[in-house]
Amino acid sequence: MNPDTQDTEPREKRAMTEFAGAIAIVTGGASGLGAATAELLTERGAHVAVLDRDVSGVQDPHFGVECDVTSTDEVNAAVAAVVDRFGAIDIVINNAGIGAVGDIAANDDSEWHHVLDVNVVGIARVTRAALPQLRRSPRAAVVNTCSVAASIGLPQRALYSASKGAVATLTLAMAADHVTEGIRVNAVMPGTADTPWVARLLDAASDRDAAAENLRRRQPMGRLVSAAEVAHAIAYLASPAATSTTGTLLAVDGGMAGVRLP
Repeated sequence: MNPDTQDTEPREKRAMTEFAGAIAIVTGGASGLGAATAELLTERGAHVAVLDRDVSGVQDPHFGVECDVTSTDEVNAAVAAVVDRFGAIDIVINNAGIGAVGDIAANDDSEWHHVLDVNVVGIARVTRAALPQLRRSPRAAVVNTCSVAASIGLPQRALYSASKGAVATLTLAMAADHVTEGIRVNAVMPGTADTPWVARLLDAASDRDAAAENLRRRQPMGRLVSAAEVAHAIAYLASPAATSTTGTLLAVDGGMAGVRLP
């Protein structure tokens, strides 16, 4: 047998079963980054509950639960439904989020409150509701979806950047609060990803092709980040392979934050 094959096959088998028996919640899991993450966790052995405002398209084996993360009652009911179905919660992927476009004067107070409610307070609601279960789990992990916008200045993203900056610091605070309880908390920081939200943004542009090219060019790798690439980063942070990793903000941004081309 080829030595390389001997080494590769066990690794592949471990990857397929690393989440065996784990119960995971993925908010905003019906589309985009959340759907890719839910699919990957399921492929690797997890039982996945998808929490989203619209779960009509969620199919077996995923457990779809209708939930608006801006409603404490809905969040508490959704988490209770997951526990009733599976008996535990080991992993929380706080992926639900919305975008906003414009400079500091572009968004009125109601939009500021709404975006922060979804992107930041939503994380608090879901994690708070799941916390008793996470404290009982021997492999508890929380992964928040942040953004490269939290660490660099992007034009026309004032409100969105503010919300993701809050997610970054919230992640670090959560990691500090719960490390002694055995709950790891990390975040991914995607660059511009190929998601339905970005597609809608491009559709609204006066010149779609030019807008798409601008998004690609601002990432040194010259392309958008794929949903699958972000999902793999999330899965790593939630996995047994990362048991010494907490309080980490993992960039998946095509070099956007750290690389400057000549």
